[in-house]
Amino acid sequence: MESGIKEKIKTLSEQYLDETIAVRRHLHMHPELSFHEYETCAYVWDRLDQIGITQKRKLAKTGIEALIHGKNPHARTIALRADMDALPIIEQNQVPYKSMNDGVMHACGHDAHTASLLGAAYILNSLRDSFEGTIKLIFQPGEEKLPGGASMMIKEGILENPKPDGVIGQHVMPLIDSGKVGFRSGIYMASTDEIYLKVKGKGGHGAMPHLNVDPVLIASQILVSLQQIVSRHANPTMPSVLSFGKFIANGATNVIPNEAYLEGTFRTLDEKWRTEAHVKIRDMVESIATSMGATAELEIRKGYPALFNEPELTAMAKEAAIEYLGTENVVDLDIWMAAEDFAYYSQEASACFYRLGTRNESRGITSSVHTPTFDIEEKSLAIGMGLMAWLAVRGLEN
Repeated sequence: MESGIKEKIKTLSEQYLDETIAVRRHLHMHPELSFHEYETCAYVWDRLDQIGITQKRKLAKTGIEALIHGKNPHARTIALRADMDALPIIEQNQVPYKSMNDGVMHACGHDAHTASLLGAAYILNSLRDSFEGTIKLIFQPGEEKLPGGASMMIKEGILENPKPDGVIGQHVMPLIDSGKVGFRSGIYMASTDEIYLKVKGKGGHGAMPHLNVDPVLIASQILVSLQQIVSRHANPTMPSVLSFGKFIANGATNVIPNEAYLEGTFRTLDEKWRTEAHVKIRDMVESIATSMGATAELEIRKGYPALFNEPELTAMAKEAAIEYLGTENVVDLDIWMAAEDFAYYSQEASACFYRLGTRNESRGITSSVHTPTFDIEEKSLAIGMGLMAWLAVRGLEN
């Protein structure tokens, strides 16, 4: 590797910051929902053309793979990933770059991820004669919606030809101050499964419960009993979450309905326990419903797996981040029970998923992701693109 490349990356990231902010704002103003990122895909494709990256192809309809070849391109390959989809949220920020698509908003920072990767692409393409190997850029659709764009990209060959020696992704983190990044080795994020349950009984007058099979009561009993899955069956040292956010029983004060409907989520960090828990959930639901005279229709939609940061690659990335930002600006992350479809890459290849700090309390930029007031400190995009470029170059060395 050519000496001084780190300083060149820092210089280019500062020089390209205004352009990257403009890209992020364009994407923020034109958000698109999962698997409908047609304009976003076209925009990214054109930006890659402007950068001078011509070896690219489309996958999963709205995803893009692009390659940057350094010297000796067959030496090693490092993949960098960004997601592009937005969320069905009405934006409440009063900013010049507010969403122009009613009811759709980049409330999870995917606009920042895509802009950062485009910035990294510009930097790496400018310095391609300074490193050996190939860098694969992954612009991915549909992170927010099952089955996850990552799984579709993998099925269509994103991890082949060339096969990456490491896959690196970053995600904004409003809990971390702008200027800092965070890493965690090993298990980091949870698997996620969706639970859909319909309890069918026999409705009737609320004053004559003996003539009915009350699905409201039975569904309530099931909901409470299911908490034992976590409190009495899960290993206390293994985080698990079983939560229900929807309970519909469309009766009235004196009307017991024929059925009740629940929706929830199950999350954990252990794939073996995940499979066992599905069986226990099903057994408990069916046994309680049957014992109380009702029937139950249960669907467990298996979602993203647990996300595992490969220790060697993550150690390299953390060390490289310290080299780039200083020890004081690199923090250790705790386990995060949210889910990410980057986990699919981590199941198939050495992977590292880290956090980019985007918080600025002095400017009121503190809102959590998936909220109508989410925003980022845009100066963090200099690190967003620069550090990604540096991690790719360092990853090619190993």
